[in-house]
Amino acid sequence: MSVVLAQLVRSGLIESTHSGYLILIGPDGSDLLTLGDVDAEMYPRSAIKSLQAAAMVRLGLVLNDEQLALVCASHGGTERHQEVALEILKSAGLSELDLQNTPDRPIDRKARISWGTKPVTSLAANCSGKHAGMLATCVVNGWDVKTYRDADHPLQIAIANEIKDLIGQPVSRTSVDGCGAPLFSMSTRSIAVAARKMRIDSDPVFKKVISACLKHPEMILAEGAFDTRMMRAVPGLLVKGGAESVMLASLADGSAIAWKISDGSNRANGPIMKAALAKLGITIEGEVVDVLGGGTVVGSLSATF
Repeated sequence: MSVVLAQLVRSGLIESTHSGYLILIGPDGSDLLTLGDVDAEMYPRSAIKSLQAAAMVRLGLVLNDEQLALVCASHGGTERHQEVALEILKSAGLSELDLQNTPDRPIDRKARISWGTKPVTSLAANCSGKHAGMLATCVVNGWDVKTYRDADHPLQIAIANEIKDLIGQPVSRTSVDGCGAPLFSMSTRSIAVAARKMRIDSDPVFKKVISACLKHPEMILAEGAFDTRMMRAVPGLLVKGGAESVMLASLADGSAIAWKISDGSNRANGPIMKAALAKLGITIEGEVVDVLGGGTVVGSLSATF
């Protein structure tokens, strides 16, 4: 069902491979490239936070662009990221104590080092922006904030319906994401279709969400980290990764890229994105992963397409 998307070659010998599913949708909506079973069921994880955010905005959530971008993010847990999450909560009369996402340390390297041995917190965890947005949406609608993570909560039902409309098919399986919020299964193709629709549809909700993310790529992950780095490299490119190596990207013309690596490893993201963008006629610098032997380059990790 999966095919090799990237391989590590050392001195002419393939040493390791990364298999999975990948789809490129062109500006006209046609498949430019499909590799593996792109219709196979998988969990998109955090790659679809912009879809969840769209549901919140449609339900009346009003935030500035920086705050809305954080709702779409798997942020690094920097001081600014945590400040913005608190701003969202305070705007709804809530506090850090209302967050129910799984506590963690910052995922940004510098922020994590600075964190030291302090206890984990929900605020520092990468999903606190999304959960702050969920809580604020509940306040706007007069819904219970204690049970906002429950799959049968009005908020989560609305999010599921938004996702269903965007992917164009019912959600077949519901689980729980690492952060504790409901997680819906779909396919690699379906998330690419959703990303394309959000870029070409005239719906003001989609336009607001996309615009916020593009204005604040530093909120989406962290400066120097993959998602933010790719958005800096290609103006107008929206990139959002998810756990277990899911990646989703889109452009204003409706082009979309999505992949899922079967082994859950992220190390081939750079080479795969570089090759995928090249299929769309876009060249980016860097993202070459060298294989070293005794400090000398003896091979590389590269995409196979």
